[in-house]
Amino acid sequence: MEQLIVEIKNALKDLFQIEAGNEIQIQRTRKEFKGDYSINVFPWVKQIRKSPDEIARLIGNYLKQNNSNVESYEVIKGFLNITLTHNALINSFISINKPKSSCSAPEKILIEFSSPNTNKPLHLGHIRNNLLGDSISKILSSKPNNQVIKVNLVNDRGIHICKSMLAWKKWGNNITPSIAGKKGDKLVGDFYVLFDKEYKKQVKELIEQGFGIEEAEKKAPLIIEAQEMLQKWEHGDKETHQLWEKMNKWVYEGFEDTYAKLGIQFDKIYYESETYQLGKKYVLEGLEKGLFYKKDDGSVWVDLTTNGLDEKLLLRADGTSVYITQDIGTAILRYNEYMPDKMIYVVGNEQIYHFQVLKLVLEKLGFDWADKIYHLSYGMVELPEGKMKSREGTVVDADDLIEELNKEAQKISNELGKLKDEDPNYIEKATQTIALAALKYYILKVDPEKNMLFNPKESIDFDGNTGPFILYTYTRIQSLIRKAKELNIDVNTPLLCNLNDKEKEIIKMCLESHHILDEAIEKYSPARIANYVYALCKEYNQFYQQCPILKEENTQTRNMRLIISDKVAEIIKYLLSILGINVIDKM
Repeated sequence: MEQLIVEIKNALKDLFQIEAGNEIQIQRTRKEFKGDYSINVFPWVKQIRKSPDEIARLIGNYLKQNNSNVESYEVIKGFLNITLTHNALINSFISINKPKSSCSAPEKILIEFSSPNTNKPLHLGHIRNNLLGDSISKILSSKPNNQVIKVNLVNDRGIHICKSMLAWKKWGNNITPSIAGKKGDKLVGDFYVLFDKEYKKQVKELIEQGFGIEEAEKKAPLIIEAQEMLQKWEHGDKETHQLWEKMNKWVYEGFEDTYAKLGIQFDKIYYESETYQLGKKYVLEGLEKGLFYKKDDGSVWVDLTTNGLDEKLLLRADGTSVYITQDIGTAILRYNEYMPDKMIYVVGNEQIYHFQVLKLVLEKLGFDWADKIYHLSYGMVELPEGKMKSREGTVVDADDLIEELNKEAQKISNELGKLKDEDPNYIEKATQTIALAALKYYILKVDPEKNMLFNPKESIDFDGNTGPFILYTYTRIQSLIRKAKELNIDVNTPLLCNLNDKEKEIIKMCLESHHILDEAIEKYSPARIANYVYALCKEYNQFYQQCPILKEENTQTRNMRLIISDKVAEIIKYLLSILGINVIDKM
């Protein structure tokens, strides 16, 4: 395709004196038409002032005369369909290495993802965030000379943290994770749920006494105590800080265990408790400069109505910080530390407004790099049963989900006899790999901006658009290669031979892998890679069924089909690794 683009540019220049840019559109020819690649000539009709069919014919003749790789062409309704020689396809295919990006200049990119709160364990929503952030980091790192810095911002302070702390203080009876026999993040999450349960009781009682809903929610003793605890924390109260440090330590240990299961690592971890003060400093400086204003109750605000937004709270009346305060401080700290070309925040789409505000506030403060901030928003994850709610304890715990998928992978593998003759240690490793492939692929195949429904049973299926199906295709190829070696088949580069339609189709799909990687980089979309790998596996399985390989009598054809199989496996393995998915050799 790259060679064709060069030749098309030459044709446009020589025939029509047009210097073509990125408007050249080439795609694989649809199966109902003759040809390998189709070129859309409509972008040049106005300039050339000829009919689309005539332009296509002129370019087709030029390519046929000047490019020995072009066997023939056909014009269909303004589209130029090019058929390449078999030798051209085979030579291009054999030279394929790992897919490489051809995107523009390298960049230094800082990407924030995960960003958990220390009042609950990681859940299914966090899993989507982590898997998106990690895979997008890998996608961007695949671009030559890119420098990608993966960071995590732990939200370890604020009213939500105080709710868990207060509940433990009131009803915990000095329980610890070891006493409870639970991971620390789960134990702390239990107290967050308990707080909400007791708080709702108090609100209900106040409403029954005649208070309105909003007033009852503000006057409930528990929320007042939690707010007082937050003020004590911000003022450095020793007892409050000791409790906070103890409970956060429990949570961090739990987080690390879950990250390890998912294969997630960070280059640096920031903590809100260490950045919010810097944010407060800049907010107060902005207040002095007249960029922000103070209300009668002492709260500090920014007026963004001239920017099409509204007024936004920056500091509460009691002087405590809000989310935007620490995000201001964190952004400034990170930029000064790394000087990145781009700062990507992987955060749910309910925070679109928040990041609009963040960029505008930073601009008002005089930071010209504010436009380097990019909010990579993604949709929510729902279950067949509906939405998840942390406060009500209806979330799907990440660890529990991984364990459930492990058990399901083992059960289905046993039923299908996939691993029956393998060593027990290999079976354990394989089922874990299958389970994580099921989880990661099912999440990543959905375009980030879309909401998604996660169905655990469907994700682990060995048929259909799933991770296990892709792993099975890879292991099928590995089995084929092993048998070829056992038969002492020496697979060297074949002499040039004719290709049938199935061979041509799978070769053209493999040649697209570089383009797919470029698309994924440009769109920040692991889904482009995931769905391409699935389509490649489907195409390969059809090829495998219709084209005899080891039983093929013609040596050149057999070797060509083995090379096709090996290249497909290479591409699958590499692109899965970019999604954070490992492969296994036997199933």
